[in-house]
Amino acid sequence: MVIDFHTHIYPDKIAQRTIEALMTAAPAAKAHTKGTLTALLESMAEAGIDRSVILPVATRKGQFDTINKFALEINKAHPELISFGGIHPDDDDIPGKIKFLRDSGFKGIKIHPDYTGTFIYDERYIRIISEAAKQGLLVVTHAGADPAFDEVHCHPEKARVVIDSIFAQTGVKKPFMVFAHLGGIFFHNDVMKHLIGTNCYIDISCSFSSLGSWCDTDDAEVVEVIKAHGADKILFATDSPWNGQKEYLEHFRSIKGLSDEEKDMILYKNASKLLQ
Repeated sequence: MVIDFHTHIYPDKIAQRTIEALMTAAPAAKAHTKGTLTALLESMAEAGIDRSVILPVATRKGQFDTINKFALEINKAHPELISFGGIHPDDDDIPGKIKFLRDSGFKGIKIHPDYTGTFIYDERYIRIISEAAKQGLLVVTHAGADPAFDEVHCHPEKARVVIDSIFAQTGVKKPFMVFAHLGGIFFHNDVMKHLIGTNCYIDISCSFSSLGSWCDTDDAEVVEVIKAHGADKILFATDSPWNGQKEYLEHFRSIKGLSDEEKDMILYKNASKLLQ
């Protein structure tokens, strides 16, 4: 069993221009599929991935209905796919929108501080994450740098402040956040200092510099994070289409320093618990 906890797709009618626009904004990024539903299913079949979590991004206020309608259609039609919901920090009635997502069967939401121009510690994100934690939804956030932006809106030090603040506000004890990209692209030392040992999950998307993905961590540094944080709080993830699922999975399986049990936890056991 393999679960990819971080993928993206776009509706067929906008997929091509969305991919082209993203590659124009971030020349370092390379799409490995066409970014469509069909392309993801084909990629999963080729790679031997059983389930993929799709993470939609609301880039402006007012996209909630459209984004989540598409996500609901995916969840109803494709049991091998689990789309999270999308929400923007400027959306109205955050408690009501998160309740709608929970009642509709969503397991979590995705936020992208860079694409909304909003720092992770902004009160609008604090409100979203706190409400999601109280209602039992996970929050997956982009973490660290992004090739399309100069400013970093989710730095590990600030992410730690958010975790501590929301825990103090809500009293929710189980992990309620997933920090993508090994906790923060280009901020490995800060991840080790601020996020390791906290009550959160870390995904390993865009983490292997040898694959040409936009990051600076090597295999040894990935293993360092896993060992320090605990394999029970690490999630296999590729960020497809921005990494090839087959290539990424093969590389992860080949890295040294992790036991078979640790790899199994990362590949599917941890995700299976979160997605129950």
